Amino acid sequence: MVQPILQIEDLHTHFFTDRGEIPAVDGVNLYVKPGEVLGVVGESGCGKSVTSLSILKLIPQPPGKIVGGRIFFKGNDIVPLKEREMRYIRGNSISMIFQEPMTSLNPLFTVGQQIGETVRVHRGLSRKEAREHTVEMLIKVGIPRPEAVIDEYPHQLSGGMRQRVMIAMAISCSPELLIADEPTTALDVTIQAQILDLIRRLNEENGTAVMLITHDLGVVAEMCHRVAVMYAGRVVEEGRVRDIFKNPLHPYTQGLIQSVPQMNEQRKRLFSIPGNVPILSTQMKGCRFAERCPHMMPLCLEQIPRLEEHEAAHSCRCWLYQTPQEEVAQ
Repeated sequence: MVQPILQIEDLHTHFFTDRGEIPAVDGVNLYVKPGEVLGVVGESGCGKSVTSLSILKLIPQPPGKIVGGRIFFKGNDIVPLKEREMRYIRGNSISMIFQEPMTSLNPLFTVGQQIGETVRVHRGLSRKEAREHTVEMLIKVGIPRPEAVIDEYPHQLSGGMRQRVMIAMAISCSPELLIADEPTTALDVTIQAQILDLIRRLNEENGTAVMLITHDLGVVAEMCHRVAVMYAGRVVEEGRVRDIFKNPLHPYTQGLIQSVPQMNEQRKRLFSIPGNVPILSTQMKGCRFAERCPHMMPLCLEQIPRLEEHEAAHSCRCWLYQTPQEEVAQ
């Protein structure tokens, strides 16, 4: 049994705001094995990005805080680590491709300065060695005329080029885990395909484990080995990609897959899940999806279902497949 390189256990990340305590991540359990691509999918606001930022302990404090749970990287819990210790892990062992490269890159520094800083800090390279390594990284991610681009600023590059720079920065120290948060957002289809192909090659050639956060089920089907479906701060279904697509168990997952247009079908109206994502609070009871679910039962409004395995390596959080604990006790 291969041990996970990343294992998240009962993670709770809350935000403390004027309207109360918001449980953005509420008891998440996830794992990623070495060399595996895990897809994390769900609507905007479901907690995908907050989960990824929690792994790197980049949640702004205040207003956010990890209030419970453990995050194991290579067997060590990184939640108690101090900021100085986390700096050694960030960009070195775990790297992240952020959602919007224009706001993630510093507009005051050149591409070469930003990538070079990473390898100089973590690898102890000289200024000349860092520049040579940066050119190699730019070539690796398919950026043309790298000797010129290295001295340019982010605003001088296109969206696709900036995203490639972000990837070059992320892989410059050969991380063991790469977190990609919506890496193809706002890019045209051709550039999207190139970025995804680049991430796939990194996974296959270097054995880099990848946690791919996306709302695009097509990307998941093409890229991932396993997928975790999140809704309102919780994982509601998790399993191998082929199992999730062939036999989705949770009504939310079923709705997501049903809402994807099919080329061989003619529909007058595209399917959409009725209702809206609930406003999160610590006072919520029952299943978060209950108000939008076509199979809602009275029990769904009162008790939170557990995330349980119902088939081999296929887990679901739904009362359709579980018996209440009180009835089990009787």
